[in-house]
Amino acid sequence: MISEILRVRTPLVSFHVLRDDAGLLLLDAGFVGGVGFLRRALVRRGWENEPIRGILLTHGHLDHTLNVARLAREHGAWIAAPRADAERYLGRGSSRGWGRIGGMLEAIGRPVLGFRPFVPDRLIDDGDEIETGCGLRAVSLPGHTEGHTGYYCEALRLLFCGDLFASFGRWSHFPPAILNADPGKMAASVRKALSLDLAGVLPNHADDAEPSEHLRRLRVLADRLTPG
Repeated sequence: MISEILRVRTPLVSFHVLRDDAGLLLLDAGFVGGVGFLRRALVRRGWENEPIRGILLTHGHLDHTLNVARLAREHGAWIAAPRADAERYLGRGSSRGWGRIGGMLEAIGRPVLGFRPFVPDRLIDDGDEIETGCGLRAVSLPGHTEGHTGYYCEALRLLFCGDLFASFGRWSHFPPAILNADPGKMAASVRKALSLDLAGVLPNHADDAEPSEHLRRLRVLADRLTPG
């Protein structure tokens, strides 16, 4: 089943494609150039004729949502996304503290990059099940945004962890303060993720290491967190 997961790499952020008998499911939709990177990745894997049936979001930041409306329209795909980020899909939303800087940058970027607002067909809450070949369960991991959510595949013991952290070898790190809507919730979300039975994690900002290595890096970062 692991061969049925495809990572689409772009210069700034990656996203994932899951394939089952019903077609393809996108986990996030990438940033600038993401549609072209997706098309080429599908051709390389031989999936170019598979229908894209759905788009499942980890959160509402622009680098994950820029292409959602376009891809949903072109492929007739449904959209499912965390409920607590609903304002962000409409091009709104707010952050606290230093996170306001990131919010202002997004506000500038949306019209410049051609962001199209959208309304998800389904709003996701913690614990919701998403029907796929490997089965996914929503795991609410707030802090980066209000609704930031990971998706856990119990059969593979893998967590698609969105932007819980960035995994780049010795430069692995948690998201900078200017990108976090509610930083006070980040530590609890990391501990919640690591409480799962995990063989690996799949971050959106990461190098080509195996999921097990990304998990090791996350555990190292978690050891540095302030208890509580």
